[in-house]
Amino acid sequence: MGYPDQRFDVNLSILFTELPLLERPAAAAAAGFTAVELWWPWIETPTPPQAELDALKKALDDAGTQLVGLNFYAGQLPGPDRGALSGPGEESDRFRANIEVAADFAASVGCTALNALYGNRVEGADPQVQDALALENLVLAARAADRIGAILLVETLNKPESPLYPLVSAPAAIEVVDKVNAATGLGNAKFLLDLYHLSMNGEDLSQVIKSYAAKTGHVQIADNPGRGAPGTGTLPLERLLDELKDAGYAGWVGLEYKPGDRPSAEAFDWLPASARAAG
Repeated sequence: MGYPDQRFDVNLSILFTELPLLERPAAAAAAGFTAVELWWPWIETPTPPQAELDALKKALDDAGTQLVGLNFYAGQLPGPDRGALSGPGEESDRFRANIEVAADFAASVGCTALNALYGNRVEGADPQVQDALALENLVLAARAADRIGAILLVETLNKPESPLYPLVSAPAAIEVVDKVNAATGLGNAKFLLDLYHLSMNGEDLSQVIKSYAAKTGHVQIADNPGRGAPGTGTLPLERLLDELKDAGYAGWVGLEYKPGDRPSAEAFDWLPASARAAG
């Protein structure tokens, strides 16, 4: 049990950001990792030129890294946005334009988990209208994910840092997951269980794990406070990951934490080098 018993991947949108995007897979590999995940890398556009998609695929392939998680277009992230799919008008249109682009790219690199961030509440928009739009778009995304043999992830964020994001508890995200699965009949919508966000919301993490491990498709971690590496805060992350494993979760654990003031390559000293390559 413990950290060496997990399958870790590195989030290249929060770690190694001191490097250009195309150099990050090789940097992760040099640190000993064989699996990575990404937020949507092109925050300005849901439909980047094919040459840029091809270049990212080549960088992943050349480094020998497997992409195991990818966000759909989510607006300005990092930045003020927390997704696009529930935003009426242009942002929803941009999300829809991205669905097949993201799914096709994921298929090209063998990525089987696509994360659809719900999006903030929009001033002047009826929340019920936003939720109806969100369900429509999540159904489209779930079908696209199913087409490539992937799962669709729905994530809880935390209210202190994302006050306009409506899914700020595990039950809120699970409700959306269940609605999407009921609408599609595919069963491929899953919960993205982020221990940092849930802890920021004050949730009972052990209880969340017991209740929702079976509906969890991906896990992300950072310590709290500070969103740093394990051991920089007070969360019992090693114990919690053991609880997840005991509850039947056998998927990836994404390292989605800030490296602090040091280079990203030095932010993994909590994890033995022998435990970094995913078997």
